[in-house]
Amino acid sequence: MAGKISLEDVKKLREVSGAGMQDAQKALLETDGDVDKALEFLRKKGEVRAAKRSGRTAGQGLVEAYVHGGKVGVLVEVNCETDFVAKTDDFKNFVHDLALQIVAADPTCVSREQVDANILEKEKEIFKEQVDGKKPEAVVNKIIEGKLEKFYQDVCLLDQPTIKDPKIKVKQQLDDLTAKLGEKVVVSRFTRYQLGE
Repeated sequence: MAGKISLEDVKKLREVSGAGMQDAQKALLETDGDVDKALEFLRKKGEVRAAKRSGRTAGQGLVEAYVHGGKVGVLVEVNCETDFVAKTDDFKNFVHDLALQIVAADPTCVSREQVDANILEKEKEIFKEQVDGKKPEAVVNKIIEGKLEKFYQDVCLLDQPTIKDPKIKVKQQLDDLTAKLGEKVVVSRFTRYQLGE
């Protein structure tokens, strides 16, 4: 197994994932030298690490202001555990990318938990009316589930595909950053202003 892992693969994996040397080597060993599978392995490991950090307090961070063309502006607050991490380029770049995401994708809330229950019920009613009543209930429920997922992607920042890479959701980007920095990172809130609204 170890013979299959080249220094070039380790370097490539580190560049793509931001992982340390030992983590990159371990991931490649676990996946028989397959860089793509190793990247997936590191992402899963990052999700586990992020879950372990969820109980910690994130009292530091940044507020980013971004104005696009004088017509759309965003204020976004992202928190972390220490001032040291808040000053890193990785953290600053993430916060800036988040501001760009909010300008471009126009979410209404950070996460699913923040979606108003009344709005959610109205959306479910609309989806149910849109589906042909002649279909079996199980099929109707699956269709409604799919439409709800699309709804969440439209309104919830963390559920949105990133504007830089639509294959990755903002939540995954957040989990990856948490794993890389070794601290809890939380998107606390944002406000989006559009001229004339």
